Amino acid sequence: MARLQVNPTRMELKRLKARLKTAERGHKLLKDKSDEMIRRFMEYAKENKRLREQVEKELSTALTTFIVAKAVSDDAVVQEAVAMPSKTLKLEMDSQNVMSVVVPVIKVQQSSSEDKYPYSFSSVTAELDSSIEVMGGMLERMVKLAEIEKTCNMLAIEIEKNRRRVNALEYVMIPQLQETIKFITMKLDENERSNIVRLVKVKSLIKKESV
Repeated sequence: MARLQVNPTRMELKRLKARLKTAERGHKLLKDKSDEMIRRFMEYAKENKRLREQVEKELSTALTTFIVAKAVSDDAVVQEAVAMPSKTLKLEMDSQNVMSVVVPVIKVQQSSSEDKYPYSFSSVTAELDSSIEVMGGMLERMVKLAEIEKTCNMLAIEIEKNRRRVNALEYVMIPQLQETIKFITMKLDENERSNIVRLVKVKSLIKKESV
């Protein structure tokens, strides 16, 4: 590991030791943050998986019954039946802070019309009724799924950024500081030994001259 290009002085040694202490403390904090973010991400990912499986199952059921309804009914009748919405959705966007990541929060408000099925029962089949009922019931879950998936994506990006910071500290900055501190310490010790040798020689010369 290449050391930093600095002057091997005691003042520089003191400054580098302070930087190393700060870097080690920052590394620990970032590592703890990374661990907690991964834990939270796993919770969201588990909920995302559960919701996706539920939505896909309901969607499959709704599409199956809708295909059956189209097969036994006239296309114009089916299109007319589904042209009038039975529910009105209102979405309110908000946000929350998850480990310093601002993620979306979507609130859903539904208002239903007086008629659950705004079409004539005599013109369509029971399969269409079933398909519309399932689709209407899964609207909130689909919005929630979109919210959680977006949260997972944002957390994953932040986890990757945080991981790069941790690695930069652990494998680059901290080893560089340690190597530089070791070099300066050795250099200062060497200078100290040289000074002691010179002092001994000077003392010896002075002693010889005084004899």
